[in-house]
Amino acid sequence: MIREIAVKELDPARFIDEQVAAVKAAVGDGAAINALSGGVDSSVVTMLGHRALGSRLRTIFVQNGIMREGEPERVAALFRKLGVEVGIVDAADEFFAALRGLADPEEKREAITQTFYKKVFGRIVRESGAKHLLQGTILTDVDETVAGIKRQHNVFEQLGIDPEKAFGYKIVEPLIRLRKDGVRVVGRALGLPEELFARIPFPGPALAARVIGEVTPERVALVRKATSVVERILGGMPVFQYMAILHEDRVTGMRDGKRDYGHQIEIRCWDSVDARAASPTKLPWDTLERLSAGILREVPGVVSVTYNIAPKPPSTIEAI
Repeated sequence: MIREIAVKELDPARFIDEQVAAVKAAVGDGAAINALSGGVDSSVVTMLGHRALGSRLRTIFVQNGIMREGEPERVAALFRKLGVEVGIVDAADEFFAALRGLADPEEKREAITQTFYKKVFGRIVRESGAKHLLQGTILTDVDETVAGIKRQHNVFEQLGIDPEKAFGYKIVEPLIRLRKDGVRVVGRALGLPEELFARIPFPGPALAARVIGEVTPERVALVRKATSVVERILGGMPVFQYMAILHEDRVTGMRDGKRDYGHQIEIRCWDSVDARAASPTKLPWDTLERLSAGILREVPGVVSVTYNIAPKPPSTIEAI
């Protein structure tokens, strides 16, 4: 059982020293690969890993085709300012091929997991000669996976899966005893800019977690546009997370005086501390109207915009 370090008992300086030492001990004299998505968890692991290993850590951003607009270039530029070079690997075709024809949420998550760890990072690790992969698994990821709420793509050992046997390398998880609030405290202590350590959470399966039904390039393009609208309007609000979700079924609407069967976008916005429980944010009506107007104007084919008001539980923060 993993012993949690609650934020009230967290000494960030001590935690950083301990994890830097642990990463050095795990990797030894060899090299390691670091998985960076630009989210809070992976950003903190990136800085811990580079503090521990320096040039022996190669940081990779996988462009899987299901990220937000301009995400790889933006993240690489942010870390370049911090003295960390980020390699961008284009693997979009591999991910969309793995997701083709899948609609079940767990099947989609498993397809992303296998493509990410076995194919893409498996290949990168083999070619580099590294034996370790650093990643930002946190305790909430483990809890939700073990409880069967949803399979987080970055949880293995707690399910009886040995990454070394399954993928050919060991996985190092410096943040596994923390939850999101603790990770943010460590990020601040590491010197990350607020833009990174206070960033809203973003799921490992990326926008695939916000497409209900089959994930195709066309459907991801729709939810990506809706995501841009939501993040532009809600950005900077004192909330935990916000997102746009593309529903699978088409709904009846009207356009140019005629019946039109179009897409439905659901907006979710949450108040939470550590993602274990969450409440829908009571957004002002004029904000909801601006969200709806922006999505209807900027996302082709959308005829319905809804707002989720169910708390977690029984809802979940992400759609799948």
